[in-house]
Amino acid sequence: MTTPWGEFALTRFPEDPRDRLRAWDASDEYALRHLAQERVPLSGTVVAVGDRWGALVTALAEHRPTQITDSHLTQEATRANLARHGVEPGAVRLLTTQDPPPDRVDVLLVRVPKSLALLEDQLLRLAPAVHAGTVVVGTGMVKEIHTSTLQLFERILGPTRTSLAEKKARLIFCTPDPALERPASPWPYVYTLPDGIGPAAGGTVVNHAGVFCADRLDIGTRFFLRHLPSGRRVVDLGCGNGVVGTAVALADPEAEVLFVDESFQAVASAEATYEANGVPGHAEFRVGDGLAGVPSGSVDLVLNNPPFHSHQATTDATARRMFAGARRALRPGGELWVIGNRHLGYHVTLRRIFGNSRLVAGDPKFVVLKAVKR
Repeated sequence: MTTPWGEFALTRFPEDPRDRLRAWDASDEYALRHLAQERVPLSGTVVAVGDRWGALVTALAEHRPTQITDSHLTQEATRANLARHGVEPGAVRLLTTQDPPPDRVDVLLVRVPKSLALLEDQLLRLAPAVHAGTVVVGTGMVKEIHTSTLQLFERILGPTRTSLAEKKARLIFCTPDPALERPASPWPYVYTLPDGIGPAAGGTVVNHAGVFCADRLDIGTRFFLRHLPSGRRVVDLGCGNGVVGTAVALADPEAEVLFVDESFQAVASAEATYEANGVPGHAEFRVGDGLAGVPSGSVDLVLNNPPFHSHQATTDATARRMFAGARRALRPGGELWVIGNRHLGYHVTLRRIFGNSRLVAGDPKFVVLKAVKR
């Protein structure tokens, strides 16, 4: 990545030489170029929100910026990219979306996320730290910035306009208005589960901003909940709001459930959902890279609804890594149960990794598949 602060060799996490997806895009370069061309003072508190793989804070490391991200993988990529360029530990402050934000922000860079809800939540959390002199620059690809995106900046921070597009990227310029009366945050959002879905029917779901299907039970999970197996040591892998793992615990209070997700918002949601349902069993909540750190052969059952997007890119790489991690963590005879869209063809990948795959249930859109470690 070429910037006014030099050239940077950046990678995603986990690093995979076969991965053709870059760790930055034209919107990162556009934002950095704008800061240099406009000679934006960077001596105060610089905060980068949603910096996807650490591109922004790595380039600006000499100014000791703060990164705020919802992604464990982004934090790991950032640490690796900073180390690769000899940045001393602690020069860049790494915060999660669940951490208290800085008390004062002088330059705010916002990499527009895929989730409008997450953008709303983060702008509302940062608004008290923004002052009249704060330079606010949003950045994203043209397809990521919509009228609703601009309206959020305008409603929460102040008057907003956009730049011309360059290399299919666009900038957002916002002039903070300290006198603006800001709306109350609607997050986290709480709703009640419908009947007819098994042990979790009538239960409570707590969703922090940015977690999939924030205001209702999605149809894939609804289908999965009707066909859940049982196990003693269970992992809800890619747990989202934790409704699947909570349903398992409600069905069997003796079950030990590990909730894992790479999203800090998701794991906070899962823990809140579990607690809201008063489950008497044992649970652990972990933000991490899939099943990394889970001892091999220690798990009876893994439940998984794998994502097939990495930000805006469509890829099955995450699903493949989840399946391989599940096979390692499962004991002999242990099972991986997967819910997925029928067209994704997960049965092929499962057969390649496990040597077997069986259809448990299906409808015109979704399939529930089972693979056994042998």
